Amino acid sequence: EKFSVSRLIGSPPGYVGYEEGGQLTEAVRRKPYSVVLLDEIEKAHPDVVQLLLQVLEEGRLTDSFGRTVDFRNTILIMTSNVGAEVLQRNTSMGFGVGMNAEDDFLKIKDKILDETKRTFKPEFLNRINELVIFQPLSKDDMKLIVELELTKVQKRLLDQDIELTISNGAKEFLVEKGYDEKYGARPLRRAVERYLEDSLAEAILGSTVKRGMPVEVIVDGEGLGFKQDKLASPKPKKKEEASKEA
Repeated sequence: EKFSVSRLIGSPPGYVGYEEGGQLTEAVRRKPYSVVLLDEIEKAHPDVVQLLLQVLEEGRLTDSFGRTVDFRNTILIMTSNVGAEVLQRNTSMGFGVGMNAEDDFLKIKDKILDETKRTFKPEFLNRINELVIFQPLSKDDMKLIVELELTKVQKRLLDQDIELTISNGAKEFLVEKGYDEKYGARPLRRAVERYLEDSLAEAILGSTVKRGMPVEVIVDGEGLGFKQDKLASPKPKKKEEASKEA
């Protein structure tokens, strides 16, 4: 929004927040060797873009206190969804499938760049060092992402004294349920919540899964199941935990 400019460089004298300085200028002034990420830059107000032009052209910015903040040692990364519709249209027509996915992407790359030129002014694009266009996530990418998501779940469960292992079949199941070329990795995160986290929480509350014993996640029909060796002896509790219970 337009008022975001004052938040970036600081409010004018006499206005609320003047003493605090700007969120952008103050952060870079204190830590000049920084990486600044601006997400969905195409939604920024023209006044914000005008402010960025000064940073990209001169490498410095003056805050509300009149101090010059040096951006020459700062990396500025701006993300945008411009051209996403082009990718979605081509995905629905077969883009990204088969051995020629790389060639298909090169063919529509020019279309995405044309869309970028229509969205942003030439003086803005001319000051950007490099434009990077990312390909849609493939199934191989989703397999890596699901590993990261499952690692987070495993770490949280360790705090509850539950050691969780996930079978390869369960991982493939989550990838199949959460893979969508149009929407990226967000459906995969929802699939992990729906099929794994929610089901596991119900199993723990229902005492189907007990703490202190390892649990394996397997495919069970249309969902995921939990396999726990009842013959395995629970892990001995630490002295600190035993003293707390006492």
